Amino acid sequence: MPTRISSATVLLVEGNDHRNFFEAFRDHLGISPLQIFNYGGVAQLSAYLSTFAKSERFAGVRRLGIARDAERSAHSAFQSVRSLDKANLARPDAVGAVASGDPAVSVLVLPEDGAGMLETVLARSFAGTKEDGCIDRFIACIQRDGSKLQRPDKARTTAFLATTPDPHVSVGVAAKKKVWSFDHDAFRTIREFLSQLGG
Repeated sequence: MPTRISSATVLLVEGNDHRNFFEAFRDHLGISPLQIFNYGGVAQLSAYLSTFAKSERFAGVRRLGIARDAERSAHSAFQSVRSLDKANLARPDAVGAVASGDPAVSVLVLPEDGAGMLETVLARSFAGTKEDGCIDRFIACIQRDGSKLQRPDKARTTAFLATTPDPHVSVGVAAKKKVWSFDHDAFRTIREFLSQLGG
């Protein structure tokens, strides 16, 4: 853990893109203080949690949020995060619910309603725009010869970023550059989660 815990409210996220995205969202909402840590990939979460819960100053954490991608299933993703008991942490009963404990724990899965990832939510935020129509035609062209996109939401979001003034940035850096409209309904669940976490 490169950064010491300095806040009573902490969010653990999956990777640097997520960290940048959630930091930008936190700042947009004016939530302070909320410290955000990158736990790496989902395979590292369990070990990270165990180490994190034993780290210096963890005793001062009162609220702990954990965010991760749904990948193939939001339900399975949530069940995997419920391995919190291995770190002697409270386990919430559902996504967005708060498990009473010291600290209180809540979990966010992206998207919360099925398979996907952060980019799935981002793609929903520009769905129906003129750029989205162009991206549809681009993807149809790519797939016309039988090519298959392994991660279509990542491809769609990357294509959208290509239409912005700074097209080489990642989705997280794009958040810090205010590319995403955080007030869009696609981000409602994230807004509610962060607002609840931030108290």
